[in-house]
Amino acid sequence: MSAVSASSKRLPKKSSSRKRTPKKVVALPKLFRDTWLMPFLDVYRKRQEFVARRRREFLGSPAGRLAEKADWHLRYGLQRQEDGNWLFREWLPGVTAACLLGEFNRWEASPWFELHPVEGTEDWEAVIPGTLISHGQAFQLYVEWPGGSGWRLPTATRCIRRETQADGHVLFNAVAWAPETEYVWKHDDFRPSRQALIYEAHVGIAQSEPRVGTWREFADNVLPRIAKDGYTCVQLMAVAEHPYYASFGYHVSNYYTPADNFGSPDDLKYLVDTAHGLGLRVIMDLVHSHSVKNELEGLGNFAGHREQFFHAGEKGEHPAWNSYCFDYSKPQVLRFLLSNCRFWLEEYHFDGFRFDGVTSMLYFDHGLDHAFTSYDDYFGPNVDWDSVAYLTLANELCHSLGKEVWTIAEDVSGMPGLGMAVGDGGMGFDFRLAMGVTDFWFKLLDRLDEFWDIGGLWYELTNRRQDEKTISYVECHDQALVGGQTFLFRCLGSAMYDSMDVNSRSLLVDRGIALHKMARLATAASAGQGYLNFIGNEFGHPEWLDFPRIGNGWSYDHARRRWDLCDAPQLRYQYLNAFDQAMMALLKSVPDFYEHPAEYRLVDNDRHLIVFERAGLLFACNFHPTECYVACELPCEGHEYALVLDSDADEFNGFGRVEPGQHFFNLSNEGEYRRISVYLPNRTALVLKKVN
Repeated sequence: MSAVSASSKRLPKKSSSRKRTPKKVVALPKLFRDTWLMPFLDVYRKRQEFVARRRREFLGSPAGRLAEKADWHLRYGLQRQEDGNWLFREWLPGVTAACLLGEFNRWEASPWFELHPVEGTEDWEAVIPGTLISHGQAFQLYVEWPGGSGWRLPTATRCIRRETQADGHVLFNAVAWAPETEYVWKHDDFRPSRQALIYEAHVGIAQSEPRVGTWREFADNVLPRIAKDGYTCVQLMAVAEHPYYASFGYHVSNYYTPADNFGSPDDLKYLVDTAHGLGLRVIMDLVHSHSVKNELEGLGNFAGHREQFFHAGEKGEHPAWNSYCFDYSKPQVLRFLLSNCRFWLEEYHFDGFRFDGVTSMLYFDHGLDHAFTSYDDYFGPNVDWDSVAYLTLANELCHSLGKEVWTIAEDVSGMPGLGMAVGDGGMGFDFRLAMGVTDFWFKLLDRLDEFWDIGGLWYELTNRRQDEKTISYVECHDQALVGGQTFLFRCLGSAMYDSMDVNSRSLLVDRGIALHKMARLATAASAGQGYLNFIGNEFGHPEWLDFPRIGNGWSYDHARRRWDLCDAPQLRYQYLNAFDQAMMALLKSVPDFYEHPAEYRLVDNDRHLIVFERAGLLFACNFHPTECYVACELPCEGHEYALVLDSDADEFNGFGRVEPGQHFFNLSNEGEYRRISVYLPNRTALVLKKVN
């Protein structure tokens, strides 16, 4: 018993009647698991507060839905009403008069087609009796403003070309579009694959003949090839209307109109529907990073001043692209662009977007000649918060319209969080492009094989933010354009013209074919959570890509894909295509392949070896130009492995030096990893599957 009496013990103080509010602990977003970002936490939070405020200002209420405000395509342009009349409305700030001129009034002004200002807004509109306009009739908008006037192409969902100028630019007319019979979708129950095996394509160049291809030709002739090759997703370039074919579709003029060059709106719907029937997701290049300067068929100077959609002064002109830069701070510009996202997803059933030029959007200097060597670059005064807000809202909108929608960011800067969910501290993209991988491959080709930096290659393949998904590739359309060379063309040079026959003997061709296969396998298997291939490169399409223009005498010779080369039994291209198919089949054989990380096993600069495991597959790559390793010990996890892919196999135009169907057993269990012994020839990649 204590010597101190109970009565002498100090009693606890009575609690105050005033309740103390516990200090609120704000959890750090997932993005800040990267402790190197901690010095920028305050700037990040201010930026996120800015985004949230911009969202509230745009919606007018924090509880509002973005889709309800993203209604440009439903509010503007020429719309057939339920009562049979037509309603035309356009956003025309500062104009003094406007009217519609077209086939319906013999291109002459008349009272029925005069627009009137809508009180309390900057909109102008006209209600036109249904009998005065017929579906399919061409028209334009004529606008007057203080000190000037001009023809303009209004908001429209269908345009047709009316004139091609001497420099190749096309002038368009809008079309009254309200078909009596709407397209009937046949594959609304489509459920896309979760694996991102992307086939990048341009419809216009997708045929062998020297001409412009169509939506339907692509659907009927090319989509079956893509499905057979094993890809899960088609990424379409140049979908929105653009006045200059050689711009590759990146100088958009009409954001709500499919390119008339390739066919009708129903033809594009047929393409998407056909792809879905083949199990292919379809995403499109979305160009919201800039706009063509054209005034007669674009947004430039639309209502008499450039500042309607774009920044004023130098800020509004892109120094490298000869185009205008959107002002993302304006509510109506946000409405225009967000509605454009909704339009393509709902009207044409696209499954997502590759947002073009994200780096240009994110930074005031557009990322030009910027190395991005410090985290300060991502949180300093060069970052355009208005653009960050737009991209964040665009991702929120897209994902609210369908949980299967993908958004991919084309960014070379490495902005942290770009490919993370908004709730985790990111901007909401599902994927980002790993654009440094292709640069490294082409730098390697500038050196003799024996001097390749294999450790540097492995670093570039796997140096990714692990909490952000990336799409990697050896080459996309950028490397194929005139002035550049495809991977195989860089390897073969002129030998591509005279040594691709199956009976030819050329060490140069043997090298190029071997490296073409190895580079693709190493990239698709190790780099990121998805893979991209540009149309035709799966079989090593020869030469470069060039559109008809003044500089080449308006030739279509390089603006097509030579499928006949791939199909010719006497040429080697078929074997590259066969390997690509086998590679896709291998990756798809493990449905959750990209949900596992690539795990390092061995990188040896002297022996030119890269060995790694992923999702139960062991990849062993020997890039050495001459050395074959007879008993090459590979660190691994499993006890037994079966050979499932050999880049050197006869069916892939290799030398068949490895016996097919082999099984390999571990030598010992000592050390951190087990080891198996294989014969690994030079310029060969083997894939072994762990046997349970």
